[in-house]
Amino acid sequence: MRQIVCEAPDKLVLTEGVIPPCGEGEARVRIRRVGICGTDLHAYKGNQPFFSYPRILGHELSGEIEQLGSDVQGLAVGDRVSVVPYLACGSCIACRKGKSNCCVSMQVLGVHLDGGLRESIVVPASQLLPASDLTWDQAAMLEPLGIGAHAVRRSGLEAGDTALVIGAGPIGLGVMAMARERGARVIAMDLQAERLRFCQSWAGVEATVAAGPDAAGELQALTGDAYPDVVFDATGHAGSMNGAFAYTSHGGTLVYVGLVKADISFHDPEFHKRELTLMGSRNATREDFEAVRRVIAKGDIDIERYITHRADFGGMIDVFEDWLLPESGVIKAVVEL
Repeated sequence: MRQIVCEAPDKLVLTEGVIPPCGEGEARVRIRRVGICGTDLHAYKGNQPFFSYPRILGHELSGEIEQLGSDVQGLAVGDRVSVVPYLACGSCIACRKGKSNCCVSMQVLGVHLDGGLRESIVVPASQLLPASDLTWDQAAMLEPLGIGAHAVRRSGLEAGDTALVIGAGPIGLGVMAMARERGARVIAMDLQAERLRFCQSWAGVEATVAAGPDAAGELQALTGDAYPDVVFDATGHAGSMNGAFAYTSHGGTLVYVGLVKADISFHDPEFHKRELTLMGSRNATREDFEAVRRVIAKGDIDIERYITHRADFGGMIDVFEDWLLPESGVIKAVVEL
């Protein structure tokens, strides 16, 4: 079985692995698509928290069931599936509260455990979501878009609210799409003009703001001096995350969707004056995957344009470095098997 291993920062190697056995309650999935996300890129560059080497990357996965262990119900060999890559313990305080996405002992495929950049993977059958109504591409994109769905659901955003999404990468775009689905007025902020144009054409945002010294004034003008009700920072950049406090309305909510390996600080009097709510949003739940699936099935999210770059499995290593370059224009890259 072919597999791609990240042996150390800046080192990907194509190797041969053993086809994993399939035990009770498990399923072996023939991988068909692997989305590449910021987590994979950060791990490759040595900047990913909760990560150790060597590791098989890949947690945005779709595939076909090729074997089922005993005691598996509701699935069959040949089923097209999306993989929910977050393995929770089911018994900790977070799991007991229905927050399996932030399980105390969380293990994420491609981060804490070997992921899907290989021809086959064995996972608990409970981590599979049937996706016969979706394409391989669509099924693999439930995970990154599910992160946006979770952030929006967690924020309490309501129809008619104004949402600012900072960061027009694949996660930020998912937040925009799901915020619009909820009926919010969405403003996108990013450094790159081309990304902001894409936000308008793909996510249908109402307005865009270029990140920089004039951003606060533009937001005031767009909101009648009130600022947005909910601000989502999907940059994973400490400077942006610090600055996002200034863009949130009095009584508003700031949600950190992006993750940065650094400390975040803020000016407490301003925080208290506005009585802000600060939230972290981690991963997604099966409920969020299902929400995205329904939106995609309705035709409200264009996956074909969301995926901008592709490579086959054998050629991925040769182009991976290019995907790191801003000038490459990557929004979402996918590996095909």
